[in-house]
Amino acid sequence: MMSDPKPPLDPKGIRTVSIKDRPAKVEKGQFAGKLRPGMTVREWMAALPDLLAARDLRDLARAVVQARKSGRPFIIGMGAHVIKVGLSPLLIDMMEKGLLTGLALNGAGAVHDFEVALTGATSEEVGTHLDSGMFGMTGETGEDLNRMMARCLREEVGLGRAVGEGLLEGDYPFKGQSLLAQAARLDVPATLHVALGADIIHMHPSADGAAIGRGSHRDFLIFAAQVAELEGGVYLNLGSAVILPEVFLKALSLARNLGHPAKNFTTANLDFIQHYRPGVNVVERPVRTGGRGLRITGHHELMVPLLAAMIEEELAE
Repeated sequence: MMSDPKPPLDPKGIRTVSIKDRPAKVEKGQFAGKLRPGMTVREWMAALPDLLAARDLRDLARAVVQARKSGRPFIIGMGAHVIKVGLSPLLIDMMEKGLLTGLALNGAGAVHDFEVALTGATSEEVGTHLDSGMFGMTGETGEDLNRMMARCLREEVGLGRAVGEGLLEGDYPFKGQSLLAQAARLDVPATLHVALGADIIHMHPSADGAAIGRGSHRDFLIFAAQVAELEGGVYLNLGSAVILPEVFLKALSLARNLGHPAKNFTTANLDFIQHYRPGVNVVERPVRTGGRGLRITGHHELMVPLLAAMIEEELAE
């Protein structure tokens, strides 16, 4: 006859506690409110459950408003996907209203921002064009951007400003939708942080590694100067899995090494996938000595407009 190698645990002697005496992590006051047609954004916000990501998104909006009302910075570091899902107008609006005080992009961000300024469209079909050897071979993108970036060898200017000024000065019909052009117009620091070989314009013969390297390094130092003043402010990482989290961590270390406090601020990573480097380099390590880090998961095309709406409502209070 078969038998179990060990007799089962007898639960008859367990101790219990009344639910009235047991602490609970969730209570009905935190539950969602009822929805109705025609609700205002403020009413909709009030109807959100006061839990997890809904609470974090609300807290992030409040942190941004508190920072700006106190004269502290709100800086966004972002990947190019944010541009490709059509969010540039919202970020430009934030710059125009004095909410967004700094913008940091990777090299691909400049590519898509430029193409939007030129044609009002961007993003090619990589697989198909790669098969034919034509991926990244758009003439205007390579020639114009590399020409603008060459300015960094002739003038004391970073890549972001060089491209922004080039777009403002040139015949680019949709420059009003360009983050870099509008940042230059508004005198908002917009920096480009480039990994050589990672962007399509580096394949073009007009690419000048010396200009790109010099301009990108200057932009790192400009970005670090903003991070040095981050105390009481907010840093938001949008969709950059590697480049901007690494740049942010080094900029923060440089600022602190030079004696800038750069503590007691809010950081957040907002992305549709939570990656390792944004988690440790943005959300965790920078706020160990004070402040708060938030992780918010969701698609940029949904979450960024929600955050922008929440910020507007918090400002209006």
